[in-house]
Amino acid sequence: MKSFYFLFFLLSSMSLSIYANSDTVYVNSDIVLIRISDSVFVHITYDENKQYGRFSSNGLIIIKNKEAVIIDTPMDNEKTEILCKYINEKLEVEIKKLIIGHFHNDCLGGLEYMQKTNIESIANSLTIMKCKELNLPIPSTSFTDSLSFDFNGLKIECRFLGGGHTFDNIVVWIDNYKILFGGCLIKSTQSKGLGNTEDAVISEWGNTVLKVMKKYSDAKIVIPGHGNIGNYESLKHTLDLLERN
Repeated sequence: MKSFYFLFFLLSSMSLSIYANSDTVYVNSDIVLIRISDSVFVHITYDENKQYGRFSSNGLIIIKNKEAVIIDTPMDNEKTEILCKYINEKLEVEIKKLIIGHFHNDCLGGLEYMQKTNIESIANSLTIMKCKELNLPIPSTSFTDSLSFDFNGLKIECRFLGGGHTFDNIVVWIDNYKILFGGCLIKSTQSKGLGNTEDAVISEWGNTVLKVMKKYSDAKIVIPGHGNIGNYESLKHTLDLLERN
């Protein structure tokens, strides 16, 4: 019961006022979906470790015409299976593609499960190189600078603009809704630090964020890899944190 109220408090504090009327679905105590447009949900999963305690990770589910594209998996195959089965069985949607933000397990921890279900997985070529080096599951489709595709009338763009949180991190843009999935390259406005910098490219991070700000200056909703759903201010806040680092 305590964990439920803790989860409820976190979720209540994480959404900006513009999402007050959004649909929120509790798949279970570790997986929550928040609708941010008629076709897009943020999937939030909760995990725990000694360093950070209980923490959340964000991804997206883009749904159109009973088909879905997922951006980033939960951190393990078990939670990924639960999420995918909920999408398939409760939402009655077929998952067509997975976009992977970088090589950490908060992006591809469930890739093994998704590959068993023959879902196409898309990643930066640098991510694929790192997966091979670490003997991780290998995404099926690669790109270098960018990859754009039409998904049932929605324009989705995957773009690599430089290193930051990791050397391979990408952002994903949904043009129809001006939604930017910044992943772990972008920090939430409540973040007081840069988080896990073990694989960070600090020397490039600020410049990469500036490129993102220039490229997607009309972003209305910005989703960081962890923490609050935000807007363009999340990009500015990330720069501020980097300047203090």
